[in-house]
Amino acid sequence: MTSRNLVVLTAGLRQPSSTRLLADQLAAAVADQAARRDLTLHTTTVEVREHAHDVVNHLLTGFPSDTLGAAIDAVATADGLIAVSPIFGASYNGLFKSFLDVLDRDALAGKPVLVAATGGTVRHSLALEHALRPLFTYARAVVAPTGVFAGPEDWADGAADGALRSRIDRAAAELADQVGRYTAPTRTDPFTLTTTFDHLLAGGD
Repeated sequence: MTSRNLVVLTAGLRQPSSTRLLADQLAAAVADQAARRDLTLHTTTVEVREHAHDVVNHLLTGFPSDTLGAAIDAVATADGLIAVSPIFGASYNGLFKSFLDVLDRDALAGKPVLVAATGGTVRHSLALEHALRPLFTYARAVVAPTGVFAGPEDWADGAADGALRSRIDRAAAELADQVGRYTAPTRTDPFTLTTTFDHLLAGGD
């Protein structure tokens, strides 16, 4: 079976979190759909709240901590991304956006992304289309057609119920298809030497 790396980015602020619950259900559904396509997914979950202080420090100094650097690299090298944010004030939360702000400008270009959100009322579901989707489209990601929103009425005993389960399964199938077709760009180290010191001394470019 072919191997792919999936990163689950979840920006819930509390524990336990309905945002993390939705993220886990989506990750499980994508893994199941991938297996049906002879793909093995290696899944990494990035809890943005665990990097909150490091994200702010990075924004101020331009340098990530080791743990934040590892999370940034995981997103940049992933073959697919599930991004889930709670909805505050009709949009994604500030911590979620701040994490995306510390990514390299090309980190999401061409990458398959499934967007999802949680909120206290179904009226916030439109934030998927007017906030999250444009955010990732601007980053040149390839966003799955189906976004997934979960409100309090969608959960039954902590599990996705009814219409939510249908949306999860449909979105998971779309992302699995995209991940299966995705070809990661060649990454180059900007600090890799492309010439020798002797060549430079001799006046070479």
